[in-house]
Amino acid sequence: MTLPRDILRRYRTIAVVGASNDTAKPAGFVPAYLIEHGYRVIPVNPTETEVLGETSYPDLASVPEPVEVVDIFRHAEDVPPVVDEAIRIGAKAIWMQLGIVNEAAAQKAREAGLDVVMDRCMKTEVRYMIQDGELEA
Repeated sequence: MTLPRDILRRYRTIAVVGASNDTAKPAGFVPAYLIEHGYRVIPVNPTETEVLGETSYPDLASVPEPVEVVDIFRHAEDVPPVVDEAIRIGAKAIWMQLGIVNEAAAQKAREAGLDVVMDRCMKTEVRYMIQDGELEA
């Protein structure tokens, strides 16, 4: 089993599905924090053309560069089609943010060879890595 920190150490390009310009929302402040700490964040949101100064894409298939991790800010019932897209584009990992769990989608991703994290916050994990000296502040 791959640990969340392993994913954050190994991969630097993260597509954030459901990314928001509202930095009062987790879908806004988490990607902003990731950008601040050196991660390449690619927003995926069909209702936005730009998020946090980056071009936003309507879906994962529209992203013109390789995506390593798909960070999901969607309701649990909306996760399966995102996982299907992540598998199709060759992502390496699926990360369902805090409060998001979909066991069937996770199993499908694992069977396709992707690492899976559920119900964890990337910002929190990065903050712990900084506190432990694994990442620069």
